[in-house]
Amino acid sequence: MMYNMVFVGLIGVLLFGYVLERILDTLNLKHILPVLPEELSGIFDREEYRKSQLYKRDNTRFSFFTSSVSLAVMLPVFFLGGFGWLDNLVNGLTGNYIVHVLLFFGLLALASDILTTPFALYNTFVLEERYGFNRTNVKTFILDKIKGWLLGALIGGGLLALITWIYMLTGKWFWLIALGVVTLFSLFMTMFYSNIIVPLFNKQTPLEEGSLRSSIEAFAKKVGFKLDNIYVMDGSKRSSKANAYFTGLGPKKRIVLFDTLISDLEEEEIVAVLAHEVGHYKKKHTTTGLVLGIIQMAITLYLFSLFVGVDSFAVALGGEEASFHLGLVAFGILYSPISMLVGLGTNALSRHNEYQADRFAREKFIADRLVSSLKKLSKNNLSNLTPHPVYVFFHYSHPPLLQRIRALKR
Repeated sequence: MMYNMVFVGLIGVLLFGYVLERILDTLNLKHILPVLPEELSGIFDREEYRKSQLYKRDNTRFSFFTSSVSLAVMLPVFFLGGFGWLDNLVNGLTGNYIVHVLLFFGLLALASDILTTPFALYNTFVLEERYGFNRTNVKTFILDKIKGWLLGALIGGGLLALITWIYMLTGKWFWLIALGVVTLFSLFMTMFYSNIIVPLFNKQTPLEEGSLRSSIEAFAKKVGFKLDNIYVMDGSKRSSKANAYFTGLGPKKRIVLFDTLISDLEEEEIVAVLAHEVGHYKKKHTTTGLVLGIIQMAITLYLFSLFVGVDSFAVALGGEEASFHLGLVAFGILYSPISMLVGLGTNALSRHNEYQADRFAREKFIADRLVSSLKKLSKNNLSNLTPHPVYVFFHYSHPPLLQRIRALKR
């Protein structure tokens, strides 16, 4: 195996990402305020605040352990040419290149799943159980795994096979056609994800007639938001944490409430949360995000088309000559610093959008009801009320609670 400049770059990116995350985790873990600001008073009592800090500590330590194990596995794979070895193994099994690519990534996915499943079990049945969040049983965990495998094979494998076929037919211009395929798939999933994928894992039932539905419909009518689909999802099947989300486009849009949200919040607080979600739609955040995602995908695919045919990418992974699948692995790792920079911009835009949606809820409904709902959700989820600003900059797609409350009260 040849340790060329691409190989050095791959190892450098892996180590840089690992060290950066450890620095961010350490900063965040040590950023504890002994006395909470006045705006956050009343959320936690002394014992609950201590519990939230312990939850942060345990999650940070768990993240450190899992990422360290991952790095300890990945480095020998790279230095010993593990990807090249797997490529040769698959090459002896089939002469069809599309099948070759599917087997290559399928075996990688299987190896990754074998490595990460013990961590997922610990996180669900030990860590989340310790703090009273877990409601998943072993049967549900196993069924989720099986369904995830099937969906990955059907959707992921199908897209991979199609894009590989396009590459074989069109060469360096494949990225344009692949972009069209990915764009159509993204639009389809945006519109039908909640109709097709979610029901495989959770039940969604229309919100029954009553005071809550009437209040939601009255608000929607007041702000000119056509809403026919309000669903309740059995989120309590897996966790006690609460949530709500808006999905779909045009006539396929729908509001989904977790059953835990309905049990945790009062009626006006639920309407305030939905006012925030409607704010995203009114401010066209969903459409803007979709367009920006397509632009980002176009740039990524174009850059990939420039490097996929370069031998040094495959050689760095233990291969002998340029190939689509080895090039994809190498490019995916080398692109991660660029992806991180794009992610910083995406997170900043997302935080800006959250403030806009909060302002919409404040103007069209009741600011105090949104504030009280955010406080309750933070309390019930043991959210970190004191994240380090640098950690927020890198990882938060939503502003911290304190900043949201101060913005709502300005």
